[in-house]
Amino acid sequence: MISATLNKHYKTALMEATGHIGDSPLFLLDYMLRILRVIILMSLWQMILANKGSVDGLTLETVLVYTFLAEVFRQQMECRGSGMETAIWDGSIANRFLRPAGVFSQFVAQMFGRWFFEFLFFSIPLLLLSPLFGVSILPSSPVALGLFVMSLALAIAVGLAIELIFGAMVVLTSTVYILYQIRDAVTTLLSGALLPLAFYPWGLGEVFGWLPFASMASAPLRIYTETGDPGHLILLQVIWAAVLWPIAHVLWRINREKLVSHGG
Repeated sequence: MISATLNKHYKTALMEATGHIGDSPLFLLDYMLRILRVIILMSLWQMILANKGSVDGLTLETVLVYTFLAEVFRQQMECRGSGMETAIWDGSIANRFLRPAGVFSQFVAQMFGRWFFEFLFFSIPLLLLSPLFGVSILPSSPVALGLFVMSLALAIAVGLAIELIFGAMVVLTSTVYILYQIRDAVTTLLSGALLPLAFYPWGLGEVFGWLPFASMASAPLRIYTETGDPGHLILLQVIWAAVLWPIAHVLWRINREKLVSHGG
């Protein structure tokens, strides 16, 4: 039974991964633009932090590694790619309730399929190019690497819960893309993926560090760069995952019958 269920989700993920080329024939152009984004960000940090030593506890080398890894694991830390908003908008989500698999697990399998494709064709090549960017991505120890992997897994768990909560909110408001644009903007601002929270003025970074969005990106990146207490950060991630998943489940259970299909 378990193997059959896993096989269904494996096929879903495989279809999403292999179909990405046909669905997005310009994906290589997108990846080239993202590499350009990395080059620009790394250059900006080198200009801003050159010869300044430690700024808010972060050195130039630390910020470069932080920024580089944030782009390598961007999809996982943003936790996007499920296609949930499109399925709600075009009405195809109704068909997912009829399939012999859980609705949430279908979206998760689709997301993992897209992540696999991107990790294979973008993240790994970018990691191999790290010497050209002047960064050393080797972890300080196997323990540090293990803690990072654990934190990244928890970051995905928190991100998935937030993705489902926003999906449930779409059912209530019927404003699909506006709500998801707000979600992306808030995540970018508060997660610490684009800008380390330590650089935020007026102590806002410390406040944002307690929010669930920081558990999606800032926590694993701080653990890898050894700029945060792993015990505190991982515990906070566990707490947010434990709080958000029941909320997501309740919202979907309540709003399932209120689902409105848009478009087709």
